[in-house]
Amino acid sequence: MKDGGKRSTVPDQNDDSIKNSRSNTQADPGSIAIKSFHTSFTSIVGEKPTFSLLISADSSRNPFFYKGCAYIPETDELYATSDLLQSSSSSRLPVILISKLAFRRASDTDSLSPVTGIEWMKLRPPPNMPMPSGAIPYKKGVLYCSQGTLEPNSGGLFYMPLGKRPVPVVTNYFGKAFNSVQSVVEDRDGALWFTDSCAGLEQDIRPGPQLPNHVYWFQPATGQLRVVADGLKRPGGVALSPNQETLYVTDTEAAKLGSTAASTSSATIYAYDIIRRFGAAPMLMNQRVFAFAFSGVPAAVTCDPAGNIYAACADGVEVWNPEGMALGLIQLLGGCSSLSFGLDGELFVCGGQTLWRVQLNETAFRDS
Repeated sequence: MKDGGKRSTVPDQNDDSIKNSRSNTQADPGSIAIKSFHTSFTSIVGEKPTFSLLISADSSRNPFFYKGCAYIPETDELYATSDLLQSSSSSRLPVILISKLAFRRASDTDSLSPVTGIEWMKLRPPPNMPMPSGAIPYKKGVLYCSQGTLEPNSGGLFYMPLGKRPVPVVTNYFGKAFNSVQSVVEDRDGALWFTDSCAGLEQDIRPGPQLPNHVYWFQPATGQLRVVADGLKRPGGVALSPNQETLYVTDTEAAKLGSTAASTSSATIYAYDIIRRFGAAPMLMNQRVFAFAFSGVPAAVTCDPAGNIYAACADGVEVWNPEGMALGLIQLLGGCSSLSFGLDGELFVCGGQTLWRVQLNETAFRDS
């Protein structure tokens, strides 16, 4: 999905949260559709995939569901971060809000039971974790990518235990502030792979960079931090293959604000081999083009248990197999900016002002 754009206004609120109860509605047939490019796509989406529009913020025009889509199975909750929202007070800086969505289902025992209601809370990020972007489930809470503010030494990775204040995990590269941390993924060893770009500078929320745009590896257990990839113009999404042998990183240069060459700029998913040697930090080798987005840029990426890659793009969710063959498209009016798997083939899709639930073929996910 194309990054950036007009800033919306933060809804007036006297507290740090707004709580609403919502029920999902059936999808408008014209809003979402399946396009198959290969016969194997049917085994992923199923013969009759179902869609439901969980929440729409069209009336307020606020993009509450923009990035940081993270599902917590233990509590059946979803977290998402908004795009930049302009404060209703002209003297205040723009903010990003966190949405917390607690689901109610028709059955407490059936994981395929549809969502029948939602308790939606809008939360202001704590001051030490400004402008959150990407997020993943982590330990007993959520790990956020904080882009930071105009304060040079702000931003980084923060762990926010459920119901508690965030704790900094890594906030600088040997004394130099990160530019604007975008996305993160955790590997089986507990190490964190994350991307850092100048997206915050483009939106006037970060000062000039102290570092190039990089992909980093960080091991919280030892404090070891290293740059594992450079040369990307605007690194965005990041994902690991199920066997943890391949890292996927997106370059979203085509979404750079003010770009006059978007049609010829990067909207690419790159693949890297992860090389692990005993006693040493992993390295990335053999960078190669894995795929180029059909429309817009691959703002976020994730993998299913079979290794298929799903990308959030301007036309919806684009899907490739592990060899880079385009399998199909979950076409969404307005595009997709972030996504996260739920339970047994359940896919949550952020569309800026909308949040969707797509039920894919549960058998394929259970058998993988």
